[in-house]
Amino acid sequence: MNQFMRLAILEAKKGIKSNHGGPFGAVIVKNNEVIAKAHNTVVKEHDPTCHGEMGAIRKACKSLKTFDLKGCEIYTTGEPCPMCLGAILWSNIDKIYYGCNIIDTEKIGFRDKRFYEFNQLEDKTNFISELDRKACLKLYDLYLSLTNKTSY
Repeated sequence: MNQFMRLAILEAKKGIKSNHGGPFGAVIVKNNEVIAKAHNTVVKEHDPTCHGEMGAIRKACKSLKTFDLKGCEIYTTGEPCPMCLGAILWSNIDKIYYGCNIIDTEKIGFRDKRFYEFNQLEDKTNFISELDRKACLKLYDLYLSLTNKTSY
């Protein structure tokens, strides 16, 4: 077994035993060194965004004092949901290694598959709509006018 996946599994077990959330643990590694590890704390924090990957990303960014995790890899016990995948992509992590896939996750009662299929929903226009675009574009113009902005 891979040493970093073993740590992700141990982290997930820690969360399960503490009743913090689902069986999801994540470890972020850079240059073969563990930078951060976390487990699902959705139940503990009463926060649906507290997935293991999200916690590990937050800790790694804080530890490295950057929002850019280029050069890092993430090891996670479950295939990242779309939220976590988005965060992984935004943070520029180079590689994802996961244990169980979304079918495995669905079998234990999680609904990740629904979120992967969201963009294919015919009725999504009843859920998401553009509003006050002109007013919001002014914010974008303000941001664009800044000389010392950070974007990625």
